[in-house]
Amino acid sequence: MIWWYWLLLGLVLLGAEMMTPGGFYILFFGLAALMVGAIAWLNLVQEDSTQWLLFSGIAIASLLLFRGPLLAQMTASEVKHPDVDSMIGEIAIPVDTLAAGAVGKVELRGTTWSARNAGPAPLTKGQRSKVTGMDGLTLLITGE
Repeated sequence: MIWWYWLLLGLVLLGAEMMTPGGFYILFFGLAALMVGAIAWLNLVQEDSTQWLLFSGIAIASLLLFRGPLLAQMTASEVKHPDVDSMIGEIAIPVDTLAAGAVGKVELRGTTWSARNAGPAPLTKGQRSKVTGMDGLTLLITGE
């Protein structure tokens, strides 16, 4: 194949990777096509069968070697949610009056959260309350 066919194929495959949702499969075939195009341009490999064999080998080897670490890197760089366990000990403000054991809304860190009054006494609206634990995404609060 002519070297610029390989480059064109590589660019088309990279464009297809950008159009598809994740996975990083087509990416390695596009990069392999670009590499074979560069090798063909340098006249290191002339035969079509050798170019196709080289393309297949580079694509599969790079897929097996680099896809896993690339996916791990991408998931590690995703936005992390705040550590909800770090909320224990902070002060939350009930939006409404909460009877003992009742579930309602509180304001904490500028956001409204579901909370359960884990203390024996009712909490009034606006009363400073301490976060003592978590039950799923529900804060457990008691009066200060």
